[in-house]
Amino acid sequence: MTGANRTVVVFKDPDVLAASIAARLLTRLVDVQAVRGEASIVLTGGGVGIGALRHVRESPARAAVDWRHVDIWWGDERFVPADDPARNERQAREALLDHLDLDPARVHPMGALGGPDGDDADAAATRYAAELAAAAGPDQEVPAFDVLMLGMGPEGHVASIFPESPAVHDERTVFAVHGCPKPPPTRISMGFRTINCAREVWLGVAGADKATAVAMALRGAGRAQIPAAGVEGRLQTLWLLDEAAAAQLPRDLRRR
Repeated sequence: MTGANRTVVVFKDPDVLAASIAARLLTRLVDVQAVRGEASIVLTGGGVGIGALRHVRESPARAAVDWRHVDIWWGDERFVPADDPARNERQAREALLDHLDLDPARVHPMGALGGPDGDDADAAATRYAAELAAAAGPDQEVPAFDVLMLGMGPEGHVASIFPESPAVHDERTVFAVHGCPKPPPTRISMGFRTINCAREVWLGVAGADKATAVAMALRGAGRAQIPAAGVEGRLQTLWLLDEAAAAQLPRDLRRR
């Protein structure tokens, strides 16, 4: 399914989906580095996102990427201690990053509870916004990321932007989210203003419990109702789904 710069591709099951995202990511990074010598990605958590990173780790093709010239960011983070297993950063490091030769200066985790900003999630979010601004090009608020990866919750949330929440309307590049309906209640998230600056946005979604939100997002729901409907890459938006998540989409709108 295509529309404007949107494409939907459906895969057999969650593992095939994650493997496909990994292969696509490696190809994209190699292509970008062939042109510019460096690349940037924004990581997400969740089963599909972390599964894709494990597949990257296991792929012989990972050696084709110059990982020391890849900038790594996160789209959102749970505001818990740095060593908490719930941290997207910790999961990403265990799945892939600890197995790569990275330049530490190019890895940009969001703040943690007990870090430089103590228990002040708002200050940590402001700090991350400043870090993004410092890395941005001329006349840019934030970097033009090559790939920004997202998952989606059953109710349609992306990053830590939940339906009908204040975060839906927050125009800051990065902000703290308080009172999340899923634990932990305090998080840090990029906003739509930052997400939609990415050249490509990839939504990796698996599971029958996501099918209704997927269908609503792709049939014109507003971002307040289904936040996933509000994300759009500057060049391309990829909805990468497993069969269960695509179950409510007409078959003629699914690419394979």
